[in-house]
Amino acid sequence: MSSISIIGTGNMARTIGARAIAGGNTVEVMGRDRSKAADLAKALGGGATTGEWGTAPAGDIVIVALLYDGVVPAVAHYGDALAGKVVVDISNPFNATFDGLAHDGETSIAQEVAKVAPASASVVKAFNTIFRQVLEKGRPDVFIAGDDARAKASVEAFVESLGLRPLDVGGLKMAHWLEGAGVVTVGLANHGVGNLDFALGVTELPV
Repeated sequence: MSSISIIGTGNMARTIGARAIAGGNTVEVMGRDRSKAADLAKALGGGATTGEWGTAPAGDIVIVALLYDGVVPAVAHYGDALAGKVVVDISNPFNATFDGLAHDGETSIAQEVAKVAPASASVVKAFNTIFRQVLEKGRPDVFIAGDDARAKASVEAFVESLGLRPLDVGGLKMAHWLEGAGVVTVGLANHGVGNLDFALGVTELPV
């Protein structure tokens, strides 16, 4: 199983942490507000621990579960404390009307993270196309993107420990298109599906 550190104390941090514990992984929670981090670790149970914000995470996989505009600053703040870690960005940089991306150009939050992370860290995009309640109660496909094959393999193993299917979409530049897929999920929620109780997935024809 995997050793996971989660930076953040919000709903996605709680949901991923709970599934991680249920899957037999070790979990550390890190938040700017240590009391909130401690409360979340206690709520998760399963031996979850609390780490100090900005110090070296205990986990080999570091999930940054923050709103998109806080992700790059947080990774920059951690700096060399993330050396050798697999850093997972789960954010969606929606614009104000939730029908486009907040950034310009063919980039992504994950790609911007890679620019400020230590050279020895590996950045992976994952989980951003899944609404929280579906991640909590369902078995959605988890799309991942990254340039380092070993890092992606470790994230895939973690995803499988959650009882979910990881699907590799390619290199880190594909994170831009995963963020676009996040916009598509909101469009479906507001129009064609009409609720948040679904996730994008892949259907394969029987052999």
